[in-house]
Amino acid sequence: MADTASVFSLCGMCAVRCPIRVEAENGRVTWIEGNPHVPGIEGALCAKGSAGLAFEYDTERPQYPMIRDGARGAGQWRKASWDEALDYIAEKLSTVREKYGAKSIALADRSGIFTDLTKSFVKAIGSPNYFDHDDSCAKNVNMACQSLLGYPRAELGYDFSNTKYIVLLGRNIFESLQVKEVNTVLDGMEKGAKLVYVDIRATVTASKADKFLTIRPGTDYALLLALIHVVLKQRLYDVGFVSRYCTGLAELEQFVQPYTPEWAEAETGIPAFEITSLAHETGAAKPHVIFHGGWMLSRYIDSFYCSRALYILNALMGNIESNGGLIIAKGPKDAGAKGLNSLGKNMPDVADKIVDAEMTNKPLGTGHMVNLFKAIRTGEPYPIRAFFAYRFDPIAAFPDPEAQKKVFDNLDLLVAIDVNYSDTAWHADVILPEATYLERSNILITQKGPKPGFGMRRQAMQPRYDSKPAWEIFTLLAHRMGAGAYFPWKSIEDIWQYQLDGTGVKIEDFDAKGSVSLAKTPILMPRDDIKFPTASGKIELVSEKMAKAGFPSFVPYVSPKKPAEGSFRLTFGRTAVHAHAQSQNNLYLCEIIGENTVWVNDTEAAKLGIKDGDMVDVSSEEYTGSIRAKVTPFIHPEAVFMLHGFGNEVPLKTRSFKKGLRDNLLQKGLLETVDPVGGGVAYMEAMVTVKKAQGGKA
Repeated sequence: MADTASVFSLCGMCAVRCPIRVEAENGRVTWIEGNPHVPGIEGALCAKGSAGLAFEYDTERPQYPMIRDGARGAGQWRKASWDEALDYIAEKLSTVREKYGAKSIALADRSGIFTDLTKSFVKAIGSPNYFDHDDSCAKNVNMACQSLLGYPRAELGYDFSNTKYIVLLGRNIFESLQVKEVNTVLDGMEKGAKLVYVDIRATVTASKADKFLTIRPGTDYALLLALIHVVLKQRLYDVGFVSRYCTGLAELEQFVQPYTPEWAEAETGIPAFEITSLAHETGAAKPHVIFHGGWMLSRYIDSFYCSRALYILNALMGNIESNGGLIIAKGPKDAGAKGLNSLGKNMPDVADKIVDAEMTNKPLGTGHMVNLFKAIRTGEPYPIRAFFAYRFDPIAAFPDPEAQKKVFDNLDLLVAIDVNYSDTAWHADVILPEATYLERSNILITQKGPKPGFGMRRQAMQPRYDSKPAWEIFTLLAHRMGAGAYFPWKSIEDIWQYQLDGTGVKIEDFDAKGSVSLAKTPILMPRDDIKFPTASGKIELVSEKMAKAGFPSFVPYVSPKKPAEGSFRLTFGRTAVHAHAQSQNNLYLCEIIGENTVWVNDTEAAKLGIKDGDMVDVSSEEYTGSIRAKVTPFIHPEAVFMLHGFGNEVPLKTRSFKKGLRDNLLQKGLLETVDPVGGGVAYMEAMVTVKKAQGGKA
C-alpha cells in the first residue's frame, strides 16, 4: 500500500508565494493545487505554480555546494561538501571582518515574508548592510506611498471584489499575475465594476478592460496631473474626507492649475474628453474606486511622482479604509493578539549605519541596492568586500550586466544561495544550493491584512540532492562566525516554538488549513478615526518627510525625450507564464514560451522593411543582440517591447541557454540611473535601434 501524505504549504515558483496543498506518495510529491481553504485561491494555481513538479524533478539546478575553480564567470567549479564550502566562506568572511570590520559584509535577497531570518543573520554577525531587490521593483511606489500616507505600499490592500471602478496604469494585472488578486478583480467586474487600463501596448489586461487607452511612453505623469486638475477644479473629490484627513490641498490646487486635459492630450495622445470623462466617472463612483498605485510602474525618471499622483487620486476619492477602496493592512496587535517573536529580538543593535545612510544626494530611505553597487565600486563611504545574494539575481535583474560584473570583481567574496543557476551564481565564488520550496520548511510568517494571521511553509518531501533549507544554512554560518549563541536552533520546530512563544498559537494549529487566523471578521478603522503614521498624523499632500530630505512634494512635468528617427524607447514586462528570469529553463514553461520576441509597431516596421517573424538586430551603444520581431499595431510607435528574463548565459541550463534576448544587456550605462527621489532604476530611459538582421527571415 502506498504511503501517502498531504500538507499545506506555500508555493515558491515566484515571489507571490500563494498558499498550496501538496500531496506526496512514497516520499515523492505527486500533486500540487491551490489551498482550498483560502478565499480567492480555492484550489487555483497559475501556470508557474502548476509547473512546480517539473521544477522539483529537474536535474538542471544546483545539486551540491560548488566552489569556483577558475576566473569569475568562467564556469569552472569543483564539487564541495557543506563543511568545506561553509568553512571556506567563514574563513573569507573572517578575513574581511578583521581587515575592514563587520560592516563590510552585505546581504541582499528578494525581500518579502521570510526576511526576519536574513535580517537577523546580518545583525548577528554585526553588519547593518541588509538590502533587497526593491530598486528593481517597487521602490518608487513604496517611497511614494510612505511620503503621502505613512504606510509602505505593501500595507495597503485593494478591495477589488467590492469596488465599482478600477484604473490601472501599466499594471498588467492579468499577466504579472497573483492568483488571488486576479480572482478578486474578476469578482468585482462580475458585480459591475468598470476597468480602465492605460499602457503603451495592448496586453492581456487591455483585452479584459472596459476601456483601453494607449499612452505615449513616459507621459504617465502628464495624464495624472490632468486628472487631478479636473477632480479639483470640478470638485469631484470627497470634500468631507479630504477636509478631515488631508494637508496641503491649497498647494496642490495651485500646482495643477496649468495641467489641463487639453494640455495633457498633446503630451499623452489621450483625447482630452477621455481624461475629463475618466475624472467624472471615478468621481461618481467614489469612494468605491481604486487607482492602483503601481507594482513596479513604468520605470521612467519621474516614476516616483507618478506613483505619488496615483495615491493622491486615491486620497481625493476618499477611498482609504473604505469597502471597495484601499484597506490598511492590520497586524496581530490590531486583532488584540501578540505577534511572532523576531529571531533578532535579543541580539545587540549594530552600531554602524547601513552604507547608504552616510551617502549624500541619495533618494528617500536607505537600503537601495544601487547605492550598494556604488559602495562596492568606490569603497565610499566605507568598503563593502563580501556579498551574499540569497534567492536574488541582480545580474539578471538590474541594467548592464557587464558593468555589474566589474563592480562585483571588487569583492573578496561573492556567495550565491539559490535553487537555480542564476547569472549571479555563475559569477560567484561559492554556490550553496537551497532545498526547493517542496523540500524545506521556512520560518513562520505574519499575514497582514483585514484579517491578520500567521502562515506556514511546511516541507512536503526530503531533498533530492545535497541541499539545505535556508534556516539551516544561516544557522551553520552564524556558528562559524562566532554568532552561534543567537542561532541556537537544532530544527525548524525549534524556531517555530520560539516564534510562537507567548502568542497562544501552537504548531499543530496550522495542520488544518496551513494558517491561523487572528480575526473572525475583517478589521476596519472607523471612518472618523483613521490613523496615519505621518509626522502630522494625516495624509500629507505636502510631505514633511520629503521636505526634510530636500525634495519638493510636487514637481513640474518635463516632457520625455522623443526617440530619434529610426530609434525607439526600449520597454519590457512580464508574462503570466514566467517569473522574471528564474523559470525560463522549466521543462513545461519553456514549451509554452521558449524565447521572447521584440514588439515593433507595424507602421514603423514597414519603414524599416521588417515583417512579422523576421530576425532583427536590436542595438544600444556598444551592444547588439538578435531577436525575432513581433510586428503589431498594438504598441505605441515610439516604443519597442520584450519580455524580461530570456537569453540566459548559464550553459548548464540547456533548455533556455541563449534563447531570446536579455533586455538588460541593452540598458547600457543605466546601472546607476535612478529616479532621484524614489531610487528605483530608470530602466525605460534606454533608446535602441532596430534593423533587419542579415539573412532576413529565420
